[in-house]
Amino acid sequence: MSPSPETLNRLAAVVGEKNAIRDPALMDGYMREWRQIWHGRSPLVLRPASTDEVSRLLAIANETRTAIVPQAGNTGLCGGQIATEQGHEVVLSLDRMTRILDVDPADNSITVEAGAILKSVQEAAEAVDRLFPLSLASEGSCRIGGNLSTNAGGLNVIAYGNARDLCLGLEVVLADGRIWNGLKRLRKDNTGYDLRDIFIGAEGTLGIITGAVLKLFPRPRSLETGFIAVPSPQAAVDLLSLAREMSGNRVIAFELIADIALQFAIRHAGIRHPLSGDSPWYVLAELADPVPGALAGLLEAAMERGLVSDAALAQSEGQREGFWAARELISESQKPEGGSIKHDVSVPVSLVPRFLAEADAAVTRLLPGCRFVSFGHLGDGNIHYNVSQPVGMDKVAFLALWNEMNDVVFDVVGRFGGSISAEHGIGRLKAHRMPEIKSAVELEMMRGLKKLFDPNNILSPGRVLPD
Repeated sequence: MSPSPETLNRLAAVVGEKNAIRDPALMDGYMREWRQIWHGRSPLVLRPASTDEVSRLLAIANETRTAIVPQAGNTGLCGGQIATEQGHEVVLSLDRMTRILDVDPADNSITVEAGAILKSVQEAAEAVDRLFPLSLASEGSCRIGGNLSTNAGGLNVIAYGNARDLCLGLEVVLADGRIWNGLKRLRKDNTGYDLRDIFIGAEGTLGIITGAVLKLFPRPRSLETGFIAVPSPQAAVDLLSLAREMSGNRVIAFELIADIALQFAIRHAGIRHPLSGDSPWYVLAELADPVPGALAGLLEAAMERGLVSDAALAQSEGQREGFWAARELISESQKPEGGSIKHDVSVPVSLVPRFLAEADAAVTRLLPGCRFVSFGHLGDGNIHYNVSQPVGMDKVAFLALWNEMNDVVFDVVGRFGGSISAEHGIGRLKAHRMPEIKSAVELEMMRGLKKLFDPNNILSPGRVLPD
């Protein structure tokens, strides 16, 4: 049900007309996401400047049964942050709540508002000679509230964990407007249920995260980075094991890249090939504070075992950035190649080679000629299994196979005990699949939490859990 004009005016009065957007043209950036899959409509976009304003907004929304869709940086890939096409949901953007509230290098913690851009948090940590290790391709625009709400992963999970592992405390506004202040810097607190973890990964369906205390780490004094040619995913898995053993577990990133993914980046993003020749697969590996020459020694041992055929070691920060650009521009480079059906999946690391082989075979049976643009975080088993359309096929016809192809790929994921959402969340894209992948007990517990925290179902309805 659409909110009444009176309700919209009450909501607008909380933030002021300047920060209550009603003009569809000015709303446009809040109504679509970068993949252009969803384009929503809304009667109002609200831009609160404080937790108190968020609290007052939700109290009104709960009273009037007005659906609220929280939005942080609008970089999500599953559509959870976009209002539906029906036009009755109000978008609540945190893009004005950007303050860095406290940085404490002695406690190795930083306290921020949920609208703080990830890059700004990284820079605030660097200013006190610390590291905030969450690193994503969208770090210049994604925001901490969204990172926590989707339990974002990224490049350094192998060493530091997901967003959940990087959070000490939260401030959350509940659906009825009450504020839970859990902004603690404690490393140990065994006083009952861990409320923090209930909200992390909930995608705004249980409450709106407005602030967070995050963990900081010592900054690495040196990095060794290599772009490495490997003959197969199995060789990459074996190389990862060897790297951990020989480096004293100093591996902080270990990315697997299919040759076609690199070729797309070379073709469409102007990337230079890091090596002198092509290989079926590549690994982008990075060690933090290793014994000098550790990566070179690792590669020598790996070549003797037939795990590596060629490699380039970064000799400068510029060359290192070039290696990472080749990895980070893969997603964007797929667009000129036509339709791409994407899967953010994970399986146990040791099973990644078998998953890739069986998924490729299953998709080929469904649609011969598909191109497999597989890449991702091998160190934690998270593969972005993207399927580009066959050359010459109509894009619309290809994308019409999205659900059917998902069925094929997710069946393989399930047989390997994996997850259909490794780091991007559920949102609107996969909510209808939750009954397929969750047991009746799991769904009952999740629905119970939703009913407890949001009895009137005003927060992101239809996301994560289907209506």
